[in-house]
Amino acid sequence: MEHEFIRSSSLPKPLGPYSPGVAFERLILVSGQGGTSADTGKVVGPDVASQTEQCLKNIQTILQAAGSDLQRVLRCGVFLMDMNEFGEMNRVYERMFGENRPARTTVQVAGLPGTGLRVEIDCVAYR
Repeated sequence: MEHEFIRSSSLPKPLGPYSPGVAFERLILVSGQGGTSADTGKVVGPDVASQTEQCLKNIQTILQAAGSDLQRVLRCGVFLMDMNEFGEMNRVYERMFGENRPARTTVQVAGLPGTGLRVEIDCVAYR
């Protein structure tokens, strides 16, 4: 059994020596995604709502490249620069996931890799 690196030309380039996603059998692990647009390479906006939506779109792109989707996410980790933005992030998160309710941990962090990033999200899914 071997693992498979998941890549997509529709994603921003990783900031370091890691893969956006790795699949092993039916399991898919997605690296933390920021609110960066693949088209521009820039953060999509200064607010946590627009960045959360872009994070989840980036995750969805990785999952679809691996043969999955947001409806098959089992767990997410959400990293916020400011826990006061939890409600705004949560509204977008709920809309994007629809009826799926993955297990989740949300924490406030001291910093994220990228100027202007307010949120980063990673996940575990299956295919």
